Amino acid sequence: MDHDDSGAFQGPLDGNSAAGLLQEVFVFEATSAILTCAGCGAAGPIGATRLYGGAMGAVLRCAHCDTALLRVTRTEIGIWLDMQGARSLLMRDAPAA
Repeated sequence: MDHDDSGAFQGPLDGNSAAGLLQEVFVFEATSAILTCAGCGAAGPIGATRLYGGAMGAVLRCAHCDTALLRVTRTEIGIWLDMQGARSLLMRDAPAA
């Protein structure tokens, strides 16, 4: 991102401009979100997957076929998320009051 000497943004916007929208997308009760496996097509809550973890991070695997659905790790520069094994992730809306 380019800034002038005053710190004001110059030029076209980059993906960081979507931070508000992305925060809305990823701020949810993750264990109840529904992951669909790209390997076998099974769909279920993240909380029903199998977690393998350690110092390197976490791998969530499909309980039906063992496909690695989601990988998460934290490094000195940030958090990395790999969802190659997931076909989709459904975050349901909260019921209207």
